[in-house]
Amino acid sequence: MPELNTTDALAQISFLIQDMVERRAAEHEGSLIQTRLLGILRDRKPTINELAALLGLDKSSVSGLVDRAAKRGWVRRVPSMVDRRSVRVALTDAGRSVVDSVAAGFAQDIEQLLAPLSDGDRDAITDVLTRVLIAHAREHGVDLFANLVR
Repeated sequence: MPELNTTDALAQISFLIQDMVERRAAEHEGSLIQTRLLGILRDRKPTINELAALLGLDKSSVSGLVDRAAKRGWVRRVPSMVDRRSVRVALTDAGRSVVDSVAAGFAQDIEQLLAPLSDGDRDAITDVLTRVLIAHAREHGVDLFANLVR
């Protein structure tokens, strides 16, 4: 069987996954970046600066993104309990409904995509990608597991 090189394989899988997420987001009249925002907010209440770091965007872009999501009723700004000068961003019930629906549909898409693989192959993919993502985040000063709310 012919093989792609690592760059081509990662690029192609990235395009495929982005298409899946965009399709699921469109079911709620949302975008890929809005879905990323809601996904981050599923288990944390970050500040705008923390969101900027997690999304890889500048603060003003994230502020506008949060404003648009707030107008849709998906998020709200809440005062920080640690620093009264800052605010944190939290999901509303409507935002949680959207992100849960998108995540469930996306999970089905991924399940179908990975169906031909063994459990061992799935576990190996998960392990390798987790290590890559954690290392990349660390290099950019982001702790993927900071401020998690369970």
